[in-house]
Amino acid sequence: MADEQGARAANIFDVARLAGVSHQTVSRVINGMPNVRPATKERVEKAIAQLHYSPSPAARALVTRRTRTIGLITPNVTDHGPASVAMHINLAAREARYSVDAVGVPGDDQAVVRGAIEGLLRQRVDAIVVVVAQVAALEVVQGLDLGVPIVAVASTAHAGPRIVSIDQYRGARAAVRHLAELGHTRILHIAGPPDAPDATERVRGWRDELAARRLEVVEPLVGDWSAASGHRLGIDLDVEAGSAIFVGNDQMAVGLLSALRGRALRVPEDVSVVGFDDIPEAAYLYPPLTTVHQDFEALGRMAMQKVLVALEEGAAESSATPIPTTLVVRGSTRAVPGPASGA
Repeated sequence: MADEQGARAANIFDVARLAGVSHQTVSRVINGMPNVRPATKERVEKAIAQLHYSPSPAARALVTRRTRTIGLITPNVTDHGPASVAMHINLAAREARYSVDAVGVPGDDQAVVRGAIEGLLRQRVDAIVVVVAQVAALEVVQGLDLGVPIVAVASTAHAGPRIVSIDQYRGARAAVRHLAELGHTRILHIAGPPDAPDATERVRGWRDELAARRLEVVEPLVGDWSAASGHRLGIDLDVEAGSAIFVGNDQMAVGLLSALRGRALRVPEDVSVVGFDDIPEAAYLYPPLTTVHQDFEALGRMAMQKVLVALEEGAAESSATPIPTTLVVRGSTRAVPGPASGA
């Protein structure tokens, strides 16, 4: 250990690991703060002595002063949803006169997510916001005890005081309800990845709306959010006359529309299609895509509000109500023609 520390000065995270406590607890001991058990304090002080750790002014700044910097962790994807959320968090932070240190990580690697959080703490950020695209990242966030507030932007059926979200579940139910009210009785679903919280909530809403209407449930096909996966799945999709398809996001719907055209299936005359996200291009597709709009600006503002309340009041708010979605009806859906129409 001595040789290792000779090559690299020990930091506050090394002390926390050796003492078996959180970074927050080490910070409290260093700064003489209350609410630390004597036995815990003794373990931390022994670890400090063993590692020859000398708290720097920067380390003390973790708990003694603000840097007006927010750490932002985003998934390494170019999907419309996460990219839009990150943009609006940046804008909301700027309005509150905070700067943002952003880090992109693969959402399915828990060690990388933890490493990104530790890296941001070393930069003395005042708080951290994590945009969750996969369940693994949410599990990391929920299991952490940090010395700064951490807010997760995540779709989950279980609300929490530091979680903000858009109501994917009710958005999916609205999409399926629209199709059912148009007379469709066979409503298929192309879902996003099973480890994506957004996809899980949309599948749950689709299933529950079908069950409430006693309609057939055909197990969903699974894509990867890309237009290519929507096209691939659409080539062999078992589509009957009067079928409808609820697609997990607009990008997959773009690929699906192309596949259906290649099969000489007309939208909406033969098949109705609904997407999710309301990407900027949705209104200009052929036909214009009926989809579920998400208010990413409101989500960014809510995340920043959680951060500010935690910093200024020192306590978490109560759980926030998910932001509602809006169904945008365009030309890709229509009512199923009745017998009198000669269909």
